[in-house]
Amino acid sequence: MATSLLPDRTSLPFHAMSADEALTAQRVEEPAGLAAEEVVRRREQSGPNRFAEGRREPRWRAFARQYADPMQIVLLCAGLGSIWPLRQVGTGLLLIALTLLNAVLGLRQEGKAAAAVGALQRAMVTMARVRRGGDLAAVPAEDLVPGDVVLVEAGDRVPADGRLVRSARLEIDESALTGESLPVAKDAEAVADEQAALGDRADMAYMHTSVTRGTGELVVTATGMATEVGRISGMLQAGKEAETPLTRQLQRLTNQILLVAGVALALSIGLNLYRGNTFGVVFTAAIAFAISAIPTGLPAVVTTILSLGTQLLARAGAIVKRLRSTETLGSTSAINSDKTGTLTLNQMTVTELAIPGRRYTVSGDGYATTGDIRHAAGQPEVPLEPFLLPMALASDAVVSDGELVGDPTEGALVVLAAKGRLDVLSTRQRYPRICEIPFDASYKLMATYHAMTDESGREVVRCFVKGAPDQLLARASHVVAPGGDPVPLDDGLRAKYLAENERLAGQGLRVMATARRDYDPASFDPHGDLLGSLSGLTLLALAGILDPPRPQAREAIAKAEAAGIQVRMITGDHAVTAGAIAQRLGIDGRAITGADFAALSDAEAVEQIDGIGVIARVTPQDKVRLVEILRRRGHIVAMTGDGVNDAPALKRADIGIAMGITGTEVSKEASAMILTDDDFATIVKAVAIGRALYDNLKRYVCFQMAALIGFIATFLGASVLGVAAGVPLLPLQTLWVNFTTQVLQAIGLGYGRPEPDLMQRRPRRSDEALLPGRTLGWLAVLGVVMGAATLAVVAGGNRTMGLTAFSIMNLVLSWTVLSETRSVFSLDTFDDRRFVVTSGLSVLAILLATEFGPLQRLLHTEGLSLTRWLVCLAAALPLLVITEARKAVLRRRERHRAEARPATGM
Repeated sequence: MATSLLPDRTSLPFHAMSADEALTAQRVEEPAGLAAEEVVRRREQSGPNRFAEGRREPRWRAFARQYADPMQIVLLCAGLGSIWPLRQVGTGLLLIALTLLNAVLGLRQEGKAAAAVGALQRAMVTMARVRRGGDLAAVPAEDLVPGDVVLVEAGDRVPADGRLVRSARLEIDESALTGESLPVAKDAEAVADEQAALGDRADMAYMHTSVTRGTGELVVTATGMATEVGRISGMLQAGKEAETPLTRQLQRLTNQILLVAGVALALSIGLNLYRGNTFGVVFTAAIAFAISAIPTGLPAVVTTILSLGTQLLARAGAIVKRLRSTETLGSTSAINSDKTGTLTLNQMTVTELAIPGRRYTVSGDGYATTGDIRHAAGQPEVPLEPFLLPMALASDAVVSDGELVGDPTEGALVVLAAKGRLDVLSTRQRYPRICEIPFDASYKLMATYHAMTDESGREVVRCFVKGAPDQLLARASHVVAPGGDPVPLDDGLRAKYLAENERLAGQGLRVMATARRDYDPASFDPHGDLLGSLSGLTLLALAGILDPPRPQAREAIAKAEAAGIQVRMITGDHAVTAGAIAQRLGIDGRAITGADFAALSDAEAVEQIDGIGVIARVTPQDKVRLVEILRRRGHIVAMTGDGVNDAPALKRADIGIAMGITGTEVSKEASAMILTDDDFATIVKAVAIGRALYDNLKRYVCFQMAALIGFIATFLGASVLGVAAGVPLLPLQTLWVNFTTQVLQAIGLGYGRPEPDLMQRRPRRSDEALLPGRTLGWLAVLGVVMGAATLAVVAGGNRTMGLTAFSIMNLVLSWTVLSETRSVFSLDTFDDRRFVVTSGLSVLAILLATEFGPLQRLLHTEGLSLTRWLVCLAAALPLLVITEARKAVLRRRERHRAEARPATGM
């Protein structure tokens, strides 16, 4: 494993050291770099600069693991028992094939941590420019060692973690690591705060971040798994994917079924042996009982229903990678959303403009130049061109057809100039630059110089400046008065300027200031000390810049809140900025920093988490901890993200959601779902689809449970009463019912129409039973009725009639579970065309089982007369009568509640 080479490091972290101290700590001289033999020695100590690969489970072991499921074991034993000693080879092979199908389906649903780590490895840069032995060389990035001196420039990916020793206008996009939405200015000056958060370490550069501007030189402090990204890789390997609520519920239900079926099977075998039946008869009955008493079609049906759900989600803009995560969406009760690009447009926009004595609001979002600059009534009209010229001329960004090339903040200023009716391109052509002062983090401004005429017509060299308000204020001597003429900057005007700056910043806006100064062309030296002469500025304007919320995000958040889902904003931005955005979006709760959150004990965090709406300046560890805290509160947690830093939390959450457009490959690999449009509103649509899917799955499980209890009652009753020698249905006959009528009706139930009040309900609790006790009791009643009717038909007729009657009862049962209160005979029942079609196919399967020659030979059935068909149909009447009676009672109760509600004031 690669490590950080930092001997005797007992005092300061690297970011708190000076550049010379960092070089000394790494035992290297900047101009020369490491010698070749020293590189070899350090590589032996630290290892290659790459990530350790996750341990991959062999495919054969993963396949064998699928047979740890009790259902698989029962089916496999039944299959082997059919082949020997019963010598029913066809039945045995069919059962074994069924276990293979279930195993393949299980393998397809599994994810692997190693895939995410592999994506991290592929994301690494391949070459780096490094000083070695006094020369500048290009070497593979994985050959870097701690102590190497590396050069980076705009367009490079940083190849390892390092302390900057030199920089020139250096800016690095760290969004994939810290979540910070804008490139971060970097310099070699030490950061005084030893506990500074990752995003505040301006003298450090981190692996897998991108240089967007300038150049820099750094000494490598960590490689491979010791880098910040490497630690995230380790977290991905260590973390386990959470089981979905449906997985837990189905496992619990399956265990309950197997327990009941096991007891019933033992009783059946005992009774059949007691009656003196032969071993062959007893074993045949046991296999048929085992097949009928376990949900053999459950994995296939659930997978089919979930697959249909994934198609609906894909059309809505959400691609689900793991099938059972489709249902998890429906139970989501907490969404932790990344801000930049998900809740916001990720397009910096000027929303307010302030000039002395006047304020303007700016409409329009993003890099589209459509929009207006409006002022309040009562303010005099003032030409804005003098205030907008610095926006156009002191910027390098180019905006065309809503697309930006360049710095996002500059792009916002250029768009503002265009909204003020300024043609930026022709303005730049008319006033070309004579010279410039490039932006640098040390003085936080940029200035350009242009040959122009002033307001009196005199030729001047006019300097336009943009930058941090405090930096321009420190160099200013005048301010533009409301009438447009410069006036001296006194204490009163200075206080107003600072107050306006604080007002804009208090709204969470990033504030940029502009200023100008005129020089005499005769004495101006474009090659002189431009920065040193940059004083006596005239302050012009303050621009408040915001990454605006997506238009549909506020409405989507309101829908989520109405559905009982808590939405939180998780971001790398500062708390004030994030809090302001959260207010605009309608996110409730206070804004805190990641450091504040980390300082809370687990008990305090659990207690306070419901009142927290924003966590800013977060680390990957903070995000993972947030997921765990919410899960302790009983939440089903969805987590969105697009960066490398989001991957551990995406994997740990119940449903990890990656961005398809801006997301890194690492985040996509670690997630369960990918948004194709990076839009928060799509998540809410997906939740609605997930809820509908769960409702449909619950209907199917109700249907399946009643049918299973019917099977158990039939076989146990046959053993008790001695009907058909304890074998009322043959093994293949039970399989026929399972994989025709039951599967077809399950698909119809699983693709049913959603209820209209779906998104007004509260999310169900993660520990809520799939089938509450009262529901299970009612299903048991239905199953006993089905079993009794089937036994009566078999006793009075034969197995073919029993198979037909039981199949018809399954069909009727599916119609009764469509709604808890609506009658089967309601016209609304027949509006679901898909369910009507699957019911027609079930009728066809019932007819073919008795009337189609090849199936008669396979299933050991015979044709039925009209009288016998009528008997089979009549056997289903008791089931229909009792379900309709119960629904009538429930409807009456609902009416009484509705009538009583106004009187009680509820």
